Amino acid sequence: MNEPYLLPSHISDEELAVRIQKGDSECFGVLMDRYTEKLTRYGKRFLSSLDNIEDIVQDVFIKTFENIQDFDTSLKFSSWIYRIAHNAFVNGLKKQQKSALLMPYFDLDIFMSHHVYTDPKIEEREYKELTQMIEKGLDKLKPKYKEVIILHFIENMSYKDISDILRIPIGTVGIRVMRGKQQLREIYTEMEIHEKIAI
Repeated sequence: MNEPYLLPSHISDEELAVRIQKGDSECFGVLMDRYTEKLTRYGKRFLSSLDNIEDIVQDVFIKTFENIQDFDTSLKFSSWIYRIAHNAFVNGLKKQQKSALLMPYFDLDIFMSHHVYTDPKIEEREYKELTQMIEKGLDKLKPKYKEVIILHFIENMSYKDISDILRIPIGTVGIRVMRGKQQLREIYTEMEIHEKIAI
């Protein structure tokens, strides 16, 4: 009888990737266990109106496995797989909207991001306020702002990680987070006004 496949729980994603690259394909199941819930949550937030998120996530895992030999194990595996997921979700959004306008050739945010933006510390009061705004207004944000808000505030990623995933400067991440928060406040305020009028 074969022994069950067990690995120490503390083994890193990058070490698992090394083992897979060396031919231990069973380790890929461990990575799938670690990322299925995270990527599904990311997809459901980003593509809230699509009902085939699980299928897209499975495609992400297929692409990840097919390209695992190209992964540089000195880098973060999480940023690499989220980059693959980002591409898959953007493609899903393009198919949904039948438009390539989501990835414009001219993005003003990039040209305005020459300042270095660092991750600001969020006070507990602001975090609670943001949570409420995200809950009510996330689906109304433009996709490029929606995604950074999801990655930063829901997936708890740093600006550096988001920069690696989206392949945009850290300054652009900071600008998009700032503008996303601004849009959320405007959306939330407008919704509150309408709710009061309705009462």
